[in-house]
Amino acid sequence: MHTETLALYDSVRRRPVPVVLYQPTVAVARPRLALLSHGYGGQSTAYTFLARQLVAMGYVVASVQHELPGDEPIATTGNLRETRRPNWERGVQNLLFVCQMLQQRLPRLNTGQLLLLGHSNGGDMVMLFAHEHPQLVARVISLDNRRMPLPRTRRPRILSIRSSDQVADPGVLTTAAEQRTFGITIVALPATIHNDMWDGATEAQKQEINAIEAEFLRR
Repeated sequence: MHTETLALYDSVRRRPVPVVLYQPTVAVARPRLALLSHGYGGQSTAYTFLARQLVAMGYVVASVQHELPGDEPIATTGNLRETRRPNWERGVQNLLFVCQMLQQRLPRLNTGQLLLLGHSNGGDMVMLFAHEHPQLVARVISLDNRRMPLPRTRRPRILSIRSSDQVADPGVLTTAAEQRTFGITIVALPATIHNDMWDGATEAQKQEINAIEAEFLRR
């Protein structure tokens, strides 16, 4: 796996958008693109176990750094689905910008099969992206997002992996009937807490998460 750091800059918003790019060492004719979003307060470099597996499955992975020094802190009061929305909207704009830039840099990318992954607050970002731009996304995977409801739709296809210690807000997760209707997959991890869903997890935890994601992506 080849790793590269990109110092992208969005001149319209006057905002840096740092990206860690993971690519196969051996060239793939039409690699699919995966955009990865970290949890709040996290780093784009903290999910290499996910990136490594996705690269092995033929993806180019762009891990986006959403929070920067000097950014307003995330809201902790009020209706968090509303008060955190500006943070998620900024994340959606970051992801759209990175996708556009990578299409220019890597014309061989197959962006028609876009995969979004996000942990915690990053999971809320990617679910908002799926609500607002469903035509751009093939699959979305969240690791324990808690605020933004999963889209009730067959496209994009949805997987949400849930921790043992955090509960999603009412209406975020789908009912069993909705899962059957829309083909949505929800998997609970009884031995993994919310803050374990990154490179600091045990090898067993990382292997379990990767196995669930691989099964979902191979369907």
